[in-house]
Amino acid sequence: MGELPDASEYGDEGSNTLRTLWRSGQLNVPNLTQMGLFNIEGNEYAEGVEKPTGSFARLAEISKGKDTTTGHWEIAGLISERPFPTYPDGFPKEIIDAFEKATGKKVLCNKPYSGTEVIDDYGEEHLRTGALIVYTSADSVFQVAANEEVVPVEELYRYCRIARDLLKGEHAVARVIARPFIGSKKGGFIRTPNRHDFSLEPQGETILDILTEEGINTVGVGKIYDIFAGRGVQKSIKMSDNVDGMNKTIKLVQEREQGFIFVNLVDFDMKYGHRNNIAGYTEALNTFDMQLKDLLESMQSEDILIITADHGCDPGTPSTDHSREYVPMLIYGESIKRGVDLGTRPTFSDIAATVAEIFKVKPPASGESFYSLVKI
Repeated sequence: MGELPDASEYGDEGSNTLRTLWRSGQLNVPNLTQMGLFNIEGNEYAEGVEKPTGSFARLAEISKGKDTTTGHWEIAGLISERPFPTYPDGFPKEIIDAFEKATGKKVLCNKPYSGTEVIDDYGEEHLRTGALIVYTSADSVFQVAANEEVVPVEELYRYCRIARDLLKGEHAVARVIARPFIGSKKGGFIRTPNRHDFSLEPQGETILDILTEEGINTVGVGKIYDIFAGRGVQKSIKMSDNVDGMNKTIKLVQEREQGFIFVNLVDFDMKYGHRNNIAGYTEALNTFDMQLKDLLESMQSEDILIITADHGCDPGTPSTDHSREYVPMLIYGESIKRGVDLGTRPTFSDIAATVAEIFKVKPPASGESFYSLVKI
């Protein structure tokens, strides 16, 4: 929804993910539009609707970071005061040496790299030697790629757990990520859906912890379980892509799963934002909007839906990294007022505080609920 005031500290001046998609001329999101997406403060390029069916706001991020973990933790009510470490020159020798010793495997690459290009450039050497491809990005991530026919997936996960144990203190990266792939030669390597994230445990209490302590059911769809290191997520449902994630979410709603359902749809940035693929990103959002119609029709009178994002990822800028932006927030349900403009709110954590008030549990340490402003 446009750059945050401190975007220059992250190299993200001028970023505006939604505007980039809208300017493609191919964006077709009638359901999001009707809920009030383009009525949100700061939008100067697309027309809102006269009578939105939802209420809406623009949210700022307080935490020092723009990665997935930081964004989700803040949505859940936990502010990160310090950024996670990043490694623009690769990981230090003592980390790589310790990882090689603990796994018995040599390491290839060890520098920032595109996930698809790294397996293309190092995949054949990996096949010949069995060495693990370790790389990072502008995010705080230690990523390990290996061919599933050389390193079975469970073995790759074990190597990542070793890395997770090694990366502590000043080197406590937000996530260690297993990146399995298949293929036999350059140009033919493909990443598989068996990615697995090994996150740090949240450094404080989240709304998931609070709901669990109060005996309220919590369900994570997609990589929610990974992002919170499993804490406070009582039931986890894996997904293969956005469409699958939405189908499983709709099924949960139709089957009347009770409690709090927290969904992450990973394709938007992983498949398109990080590759500066504007057409693909736009089509993914169009597809989401079509499935959103089914989700809205499946909701019952007591259900409340909140749609938001954990960061920007503008595919129209030279950067392939996340972008430090405001994010949209839409809230919808039969018990929610229509057309309430909540303006610009100071933190993603207002969502966690609102969820706490909806479920009548104690609020998280951060955030201010807007539930009283939108409930009927």
